Amino acid sequence: MLYVAIIIIVAALIYGPSYWIRHTLEKYSYPKDRYPGTGAELARILLDWAKLQSVKVEVTEQGDHYDPVAKAVRLMPDKFNGRSLTAITVAAHEVGHAVQDRDGYLPLKIRTRLVQIAAPAEKVGAAILMLAPLIMVVTRAPTAGALFFVGGLLTLGATTLVHLVTLPMEMHASFARALPMLDKGGYLIKGDEKYARRILRAAAWTYVSASLMTLLNIGRWWAILRR
Repeated sequence: MLYVAIIIIVAALIYGPSYWIRHTLEKYSYPKDRYPGTGAELARILLDWAKLQSVKVEVTEQGDHYDPVAKAVRLMPDKFNGRSLTAITVAAHEVGHAVQDRDGYLPLKIRTRLVQIAAPAEKVGAAILMLAPLIMVVTRAPTAGALFFVGGLLTLGATTLVHLVTLPMEMHASFARALPMLDKGGYLIKGDEKYARRILRAAAWTYVSASLMTLLNIGRWWAILRR
């Protein structure tokens, strides 16, 4: 029973945030025509207001994000073309990151650098983990395989580290940048602010959810290599 309880608790900790984020964003995606302009249009307005005319607004299938290297706010089709509260609020959140970039916000600079390191490191980590059993068989030295195994876990864990250090930056983008812009510009329909806060909080926690899923991936590798 204790084992089952542990599994349930771990599953709740890993999948709970992901479900909450998805539920929150979907809930306020209706009605789809609540606002007169789209997320992309509002992003352009906010960027121009922040004197960031050079920052592009693009549609993507890779998740809503701001690319500090390409200087582009990228929105999923439902946010880019959407007119819901979720669409315009998420657009404002991503513009918040562009404003952070403009202001030289240190946590954003650190995260950008960490992402550049973690992306290739994760691929190397996965390759190391796949080779670990073979190394053990060829060399017949358990320590060699263990070394590869630990190295693989550490490199895969780099992504988790990036996501964990991201949360303060995300909260800053939501509540110190996006929300003031929405309030100051009067872009929110009266009564929508408290719901926009929920969306902004969910947007900020997206990377933490991704971090937990990364930990689950590490757990899967552990299970495979123990066989």
